[in-house]
Amino acid sequence: MKIFILSVLLLSLTTLINGGITSKYVRQAQPANEMSLETFPSPAGHNAPEQVHLTQGDRDGRGMIISWVTPLNLAGSDVVTYWIADNGSDNGSHVKRRKKKASTSSYKFYDYSSGFLHHATIKNLEYDTKYLYEVGTGQSVRQFSFTTPPKVGPDVPYTFGIIGDLGQTYASNETLYHYMSNPKGQTILFPGDLAYQDNHPNHDQRKWDTWGRFMEPCAAYQPIIYAAGNHEIDFVPNIGERHAFRPYIRRYHNAFKTSGSISPLWYSVRRGPAHIIVLSSYSGYGKYTPQYVWLEQELKNVNREETPWLIVMVHSPWYNSVNYHYMEGESMRVMFESWFVNSKVDLVLAGHVHAYERSERVSNIKYNITNGLSTPVKDPNAPIYITIGDGGNIEGIANSFTDPQPSYSAYRESSFGHALLEIKNKTHAQYTWHRNQDNEPIAADSLMMYNRYFFPKEEIASDCFIC
Repeated sequence: MKIFILSVLLLSLTTLINGGITSKYVRQAQPANEMSLETFPSPAGHNAPEQVHLTQGDRDGRGMIISWVTPLNLAGSDVVTYWIADNGSDNGSHVKRRKKKASTSSYKFYDYSSGFLHHATIKNLEYDTKYLYEVGTGQSVRQFSFTTPPKVGPDVPYTFGIIGDLGQTYASNETLYHYMSNPKGQTILFPGDLAYQDNHPNHDQRKWDTWGRFMEPCAAYQPIIYAAGNHEIDFVPNIGERHAFRPYIRRYHNAFKTSGSISPLWYSVRRGPAHIIVLSSYSGYGKYTPQYVWLEQELKNVNREETPWLIVMVHSPWYNSVNYHYMEGESMRVMFESWFVNSKVDLVLAGHVHAYERSERVSNIKYNITNGLSTPVKDPNAPIYITIGDGGNIEGIANSFTDPQPSYSAYRESSFGHALLEIKNKTHAQYTWHRNQDNEPIAADSLMMYNRYFFPKEEIASDCFIC
């Protein structure tokens, strides 16, 4: 009887249209309330380091970029000390400590002057090893830790968190701590729109600082791989700011040069069993542009025998059945979709649309699109497209779906949340999406994904809502 009642309740939450599910669960549609500047004060201590965050610092996971900010550029404030954790000991008294000097810069933006931005790239780390690290001087030293990924390989289990369009609202806070409550996540894939500073007069750069402090409890302990969204552009010529992406690029370094890229806005890394390609929706991608030329070569560099899972991040979605931002990613899709199909990309992650949606494996490479009409078809070589712009942004939830639900849309919902991609081996990965209002073990949407290169079998959406 309990199983029957649960089944009825679950069915009442969803409506099946054209083979896809439109969830009837809708979060309150007003803009999310943003946390104030005072919510995130600087840490105590003279010249204490803050906004500490990590990202991968090389091609294959033996490097880490450690970044932090200090109010003053004093002697020693640009140095990170790191060592292998000694059987759980925090003092590292029996292991060799190493030091690395950071590059340091600052910037001005209209009437704002940043603190000193430090970025230290440490290399030749041991795989699958916990490290402790310290930044700061004197009484203001702060200690954190991270764990390196396993060596790149086809059957290496690894779990990625997926969060997009986060912002710094109370809903954002729910999303971040909901994700952090699950110990499985090892690295976050973040397809753009970070601080939403541009939603404030003159692109209030103090919001970059508060977002860095907000993220530190997570970002100082596990790396985040970012794609740039439209809210990172910060192009405001009417106040004299004519250099797009300047604050974002200054604050969030990455190892773009190790993948042969000439820009930090498009690059790739390999982590465990995955080859991750990051693209820029807001940089040139037409034929023979630098991004186009780089991607063409990068897809040839993918070795599926070593990294069977091929994941791409963009910001503007290619398949989207929400009326907001509808078909904004269309020109990029037309340019690159055939490449993704030919390369058997497993998964494409996007944000931008403030809702959640998962597609079927479809392609539209044989058809022309006019007047907003399209005819995508099922394609076993095509990626699954995930739109996960549901982190909790200040602009609110997107709750106006196209009707009827198109055949390419497998599941869509207007609420905030995050996802996990648990790669089991070279053939299987468990994907789950978790809305904020549920306990973390509950998956509102789940799918056992099959690798396109080693096991191109058609997936069937799981009916397990508690995974």
